Amino acid sequence: MTLPFDGAISAYFQHGAPAHIREAIRAASKDEIIEPDHPYSSRMKRKEYEAHLHMLQIELVRMQAWAKASGARIAIIFEGRDAGGKGGTIKRVRENLNPRGARVVALPKPSDTEATQWYFQRYTAHLPAAGEIVCFDRSWYNRGVVEHVFGFCTDADRALFFEQAPAFERMLTQDGIILIKFWLNVGRAEQLRRFLSREGDPLKHWKLSWIDVEGLKKWDDYSVAIRETLDRTHTRHAPWTVIRSDDKRRARLAAIQSILNAVPYDGKDAGAIGPSDPAISGGPDLWVDASASQATNG
Repeated sequence: MTLPFDGAISAYFQHGAPAHIREAIRAASKDEIIEPDHPYSSRMKRKEYEAHLHMLQIELVRMQAWAKASGARIAIIFEGRDAGGKGGTIKRVRENLNPRGARVVALPKPSDTEATQWYFQRYTAHLPAAGEIVCFDRSWYNRGVVEHVFGFCTDADRALFFEQAPAFERMLTQDGIILIKFWLNVGRAEQLRRFLSREGDPLKHWKLSWIDVEGLKKWDDYSVAIRETLDRTHTRHAPWTVIRSDDKRRARLAAIQSILNAVPYDGKDAGAIGPSDPAISGGPDLWVDASASQATNG
């Protein structure tokens, strides 16, 4: 099997990754959570996860019915490091919803024309209409993190973004859009483990890009950019919900719970939704520069 990018991810694991990251991955079992500061040592049991997911997805169907009847507009932003679990979480949010009223927006890099427009312009065309739920698989926050780390925007561009983003989001919420923002936070070793899995699975090669490969070398740059972005764009009208996503199952449940709690739909079953886990889901204070064994290895 030909590996994507000539096996660059495996090569990074063997020769570029910090020694403690390599050791943590090699030592971990399949169900073990690698990050030592994670509140759980292993992922949630499948039976427990699937039972709760089923109840939450029933609530999502109720929420969509309410949105259609009331004309509510719901926009959900999914951000996070590469391999943080955005796509898998979005899949679980949408898989039992009517696709005519629940869509995903995953935009490619701007075209030459779009690059000359107001930065937020190409996103406005994808905002929800009455009765719609829109999941943004990455969003305008590319400018705060990825574009900055890779030098795709100037410092002046980014400064303007931080000035305009809170005002842009305030306008959306003032106009009645329910805006929910997630940052899925994954540890460094778990991220690399997921990349290695994708590299070895032909059905997942499409998930890998040059940005993913090069981004492995830029963990610290990403960390600085993420921290600044969360600090500067966490507002009362558009707060961030940070979810620790080293365990995909707990992360998916936490995200759906947050969505259901944020939307005032009729017939909400609080018992089915259940209490949120503050160790998994919370505000920006929950974000950590999760680099496995960092605390004990310098």
